[in-house]
Amino acid sequence: MHSAPPKSGYDQALRPQFHFTARTNWINDPNGLFYYRGTYHLFFQHNPEGIEWGNMTWGHAESRDLVHWHQVSNALLPDALGTMFSGSAVVDWHNSAGLQKGSTPTILLFYTAAGGTSPASTGKPFTQCMAYSTDGGATFTKYAGNPLIQELAGGNRDPKVVWDAEDGRWLMALYLDGDRFEILHSSDLLHWQKLQTVVLPGCDECPDLFPMMTHRGGRQYWVMTAANGHYVVGQMVDGKFQFSGAPLVGDFGPNFYAVQSWSDISKSDGRRIQIAWMRGGQYPGMPFNGEMSFPCVLKLHHDSAGLWLSRWPVREISRLYADRHQWNNLTLTTDKPITLAPSVGLWDVDLSVRCPAEASFTITVNGHDITYTAATEALTTMNTTAPLAARKGLVQLRILADVTSLEVYGNRGRTSVTGCVLPVAGSAGITVTCHGGNCELVKLTVHSLHSAWSTGSRPK
Repeated sequence: MHSAPPKSGYDQALRPQFHFTARTNWINDPNGLFYYRGTYHLFFQHNPEGIEWGNMTWGHAESRDLVHWHQVSNALLPDALGTMFSGSAVVDWHNSAGLQKGSTPTILLFYTAAGGTSPASTGKPFTQCMAYSTDGGATFTKYAGNPLIQELAGGNRDPKVVWDAEDGRWLMALYLDGDRFEILHSSDLLHWQKLQTVVLPGCDECPDLFPMMTHRGGRQYWVMTAANGHYVVGQMVDGKFQFSGAPLVGDFGPNFYAVQSWSDISKSDGRRIQIAWMRGGQYPGMPFNGEMSFPCVLKLHHDSAGLWLSRWPVREISRLYADRHQWNNLTLTTDKPITLAPSVGLWDVDLSVRCPAEASFTITVNGHDITYTAATEALTTMNTTAPLAARKGLVQLRILADVTSLEVYGNRGRTSVTGCVLPVAGSAGITVTCHGGNCELVKLTVHSLHSAWSTGSRPK
């Protein structure tokens, strides 16, 4: 017989301490991400009635800094059209939809009403709907004219809405079926017309669509991602998208899914911030199920490899920093591990290693190995291998280690691997070992982290 899980608090043994989790019960896809007047809003697929998937509802959490989250009342509940599947949010700054009251801009949530997934919606299709808030996102009202878009293909879902400033229109990316996505356009956010179909081989679900400038400025491009984080980069030509080449891998990890980015980040900030559901994690005996990845900044680069995105943890993680330790210019002798932290903990690790062509090195964090092999230019961790070429003879890794996850970033985010793990009993916190030749640990900085839950989770 299993003992009953704890009912409250954020201090359970397998509770992530700086990744968002619901207070209780199931979560999956991040939804409706927007920033408004100092607050980041995170909605998420949620079952408020149980620990497993079902009864899809939009949960809601708020943060002032992307680190400390406070869960508030659920935003969207199932109705006669279906349960509440994934979608997106925008702030209607210019009152395109005509729903604004007073001086407060309307906030719109676009979602899929998943017909046939509840007794009340038996026999109904998947349609695209909208809800709106006239009080800054505190409460939401479902639009009386729902659904906005009737079924285009069986199971069509996950509307992502974005403003196209160059052409003065709203765009929606919608998953159809297989590897097909539809792009629609609108002037008023209420009436939508088809623009084009986009095929992303090897991809499905949860599209994201957003404009980006290259890291050092220049031309505007458009990025489209799918649920698995794979993406294409293109431009608008004669009012339609032109994406070239096969989708690129955004993250090589086994648990990286349903990626989305925040809308309406202030121009003074200018970041494109992405988060994902870390699916597949198991949390035995816990009152919750599922967690989000740590928010990352995306940057678009253009070099000899073409156009590609880097992913890097948001700077706000420094608000959790506790102790700091640094090592410089250490020689790693073959097969002689160095222990740098004796016990398991919460870590932000940043290291640079010069690794000879015949050698490899492994950094073990909380009992989990992260290995770089120079001969194959590959990073291996969590049963996953990702390409990573040295730069000027150096390999740089950044590792975020929480209670139930590892996120590994190579060469300032050129490669990333996100995965769920469980603690390894009796393991050291951090060790480094090399094989096949001596390596030089050029620089290693380790920050231990406070729990986000214990340092204040309610927005100020």
